[in-house]
This record gives sequence, C-alpha cells and structure tokens, in this order.
Amino acid sequence: MVNDTLSDMLTRIRNAAAVGHATVAVRGSKLNERVAQILKDEGYIEDYQVINVDGKTSINIVLRYVGERRNRRSVITNLKRVSKPGRRIYVRRSEIPRVLSGIGIAILSTPKGVVTDRQARRLGVGGEVLCYVY
Repeated sequence: MVNDTLSDMLTRIRNAAAVGHATVAVRGSKLNERVAQILKDEGYIEDYQVINVDGKTSINIVLRYVGERRNRRSVITNLKRVSKPGRRIYVRRSEIPRVLSGIGIAILSTPKGVVTDRQARRLGVGGEVLCYVY
C-alpha cells in the first residue's frame, strides 16, 4: 500500500530515467494526472496516457531524452519532493521559490488548482509546494 502516490510517481520516473527506460507506469490519481500534464506542458516528458482497468487507474508516461543514441540523456535531471505527508511546506505568493533561477519549475497545489510556480505568481496565489523539477 502506498500512502504518498506523488512521491511514488516521482521516484518511479527518476529511476526509469536513470536507467534509460522509454516508458514508466505509475498509480493513477487526480493529483498524479495533473502533475503529469504539467510535466508534459513544460517539456519534461513526451506524453502520458491514463489507463483504466477494472476500476483501477494507472498512468503510462513516455519519458523524453535528448542526444544521440549512445550519448542519450534524460531531459529530467532531478525530481525532488518538497512537501511530504509528515511535514507540509506552504508558501505565500511572495515566497514562491525559483528553482535554479528559473531554469527548473516548482509545482504547487493552490486554491486555483495544481500549477507551476510561474502560473502561481501570475495568478497571485500561494499554496503547498509539492515538488521541484529540473
């Protein structure tokens, strides 16, 4: 049983990218689906597909790589879970972090939905910092 499905998703993506897998399957949830959509929109993954089998949802994520076949490396350098079930991290709109001076993204859960740090600044809302991606 997995209590923190987002941490499980990030770990599976990190491990699959480290060994060069083309796709990875993760447990489905609304939060995981929204994070996958953000990763796709920001160009960190190629695509994702939600699959529903016998009432259980899973998400197949197609990872993105750059370079030639021998020198191929993942677009995702690191995924870091910030707010955990044991310690939640909340920020005001003036405290939204910039990941690697704007090169990476922070994903936040806000009253306006799950958004990136840039979108949260534009909307003028703060919230829970879910993870950093770079």
